[in-house]
Amino acid sequence: MIEITSRDNPLLKNIRRLAQDPSAYRKQGKVWLEGDHLCRAARDKGVKPLQVVLTQGLWQSAPNEWSNVCEQVFVVSDALFASLSSLESPAQMGFVLDCLEEPQVLPNMPTVVLDRVQDAGNVGAILRCASAFGFKQVLAMKGTAALWSAKVLRAGMGAHFGMNLLEGGTRDWLSHLDMPLITTSSHQGPFLHQCVADKALPSVCAWVMGHEGQGVSAEIMALAQLQVRIAQPGGEESLNVASAAAICLYASACSNLVIDL
Repeated sequence: MIEITSRDNPLLKNIRRLAQDPSAYRKQGKVWLEGDHLCRAARDKGVKPLQVVLTQGLWQSAPNEWSNVCEQVFVVSDALFASLSSLESPAQMGFVLDCLEEPQVLPNMPTVVLDRVQDAGNVGAILRCASAFGFKQVLAMKGTAALWSAKVLRAGMGAHFGMNLLEGGTRDWLSHLDMPLITTSSHQGPFLHQCVADKALPSVCAWVMGHEGQGVSAEIMALAQLQVRIAQPGGEESLNVASAAAICLYASACSNLVIDL
């Protein structure tokens, strides 16, 4: 264990950048996870951190739980840890991770494509839904919020660590997918519930979720083999993209379930 007392320690300065700048992980090649939940999720998926940073209070109450996670364990005062945090209520621990190697598009993996989804909360929520419903690959097109930013990590609630995540993609990436693309539309295409009833949803597919205001781009929409609408009997014009993703991915998962009664 190494105790850090200076606010200007180089490690802490780097962590502040990672916590406050959504794109800093791309420059540093490292990711900052803050909080017990995210750190446990990463550990449980076999992710080994480069460094562990704990508050003195946590170190004193549970010195053995995190001391063997990696070789570099740092302890700071609660006040100093709070200076690293981007949360209203700072956590008591965090991991510094080495950025994973750039993955490759898996052509047969059920996929979610994010087409310029800009809100970090929406992106994280979609990742969480994708993981829950068996879509283990996410392709983020250029213009999408940074997948490994602090806000997306928090909204993803640990979903990141069991998925194949690629970002900064172009239309060419989609040509590597050996599966149909499905998009949502407010005005055209069959209703989603009818597709489920008619067993018209492909068993393996890629759902495309588009920009919060503009929707899916015309060039990607042109590649879609199927466009569907979500019934909205309440009369709203459209749904939040994360809500729409949850409905679509759930419907897709249910259409593939075989339940033995």
